[in-house]
Amino acid sequence: MLWCGGDDPINLEQPLVLHVLMRNLQTKNFDDVLVPEDHVSRSYNDTYYVDPQTVLRCHTSAHQAELLRNGYTHFLVTGDVYRRDSIDSTHYPVFHQMEGFRVFSPDEWEASGMDATSFSAADLKKCLEGLAQHLFGAVEMRWVDTYFPFTDPSFELEIYFKEKWLEVLGCGVTEQEILKRNGKPNNVAWAFGLGLERLAMVLFDIPDIRLFWSNDERFTSQFSKGQLGVKFKPFSKYPPCYKDISFWINESFTENNLCELVRGIAGDLVEEVQLIDNFTNKKGMTSHCYRIAYRSMERSLTDDEINDLQWKVRDQVQSKLNVELR
Repeated sequence: MLWCGGDDPINLEQPLVLHVLMRNLQTKNFDDVLVPEDHVSRSYNDTYYVDPQTVLRCHTSAHQAELLRNGYTHFLVTGDVYRRDSIDSTHYPVFHQMEGFRVFSPDEWEASGMDATSFSAADLKKCLEGLAQHLFGAVEMRWVDTYFPFTDPSFELEIYFKEKWLEVLGCGVTEQEILKRNGKPNNVAWAFGLGLERLAMVLFDIPDIRLFWSNDERFTSQFSKGQLGVKFKPFSKYPPCYKDISFWINESFTENNLCELVRGIAGDLVEEVQLIDNFTNKKGMTSHCYRIAYRSMERSLTDDEINDLQWKVRDQVQSKLNVELR
């Protein structure tokens, strides 16, 4: 049962569907949900490729077409997803996502006096606002218009958390072409995908997404009973160490590749990679300066350890990203 706001919950008439497969063909991740050939999400900068035709699942939307073809009209899909991304307190290369999908028949929106798209969008927002209020109470939230290849209109729901707006889900009215291709030409539908770690961060006041992957008992013991209403109790943080690196970038440089390289060397010891300065000289060359914050969740780091990591970062940034250090 999915709680949906209003007076009554939505009763999922068909079984909850749980998928745990990590690998998907590009067809499922991209083609089936109308992602254009030149879309950034297809690039090696954003998605983990196993081989040219196989990727680690980058969103649970990869299962929409298959489930529609199998006759499902109401479903949830949960699973682990993988993306090359920024390094900060709310981003991690693996996280858990939940996909929600609901199909409507013509008699449902015709009875409302609304057109199909407006009816579906209104029902979607009511459902997700109800879910947020049920989980978090009187939390401040806002809707932001956005773009996804597989929905139109498309929205993001943001929640005010730790003095800034945090995106917790993307959603929208499913593109009609997806329904036509998969046996639902006369219907309308909505879909959403929410990050379970980000919901938990808001729900339990957890400040850093890396904590979900930590074995530190100071963290895990707080949630061992699996109770709602528990708030994270901060414990002493070990001191951070900051190191800067500057270089002239080239046309192929991307920040995601830099973050992936740093994470590959330092693992969870890297807390944040932040662009702190950039400029272009008279010759048209552009320089970036990044500040890397190293901090362990479980111990103090030594100067020698950090210096060794930073030298490895400098060597690999120059050799693998083909940039010129300054």
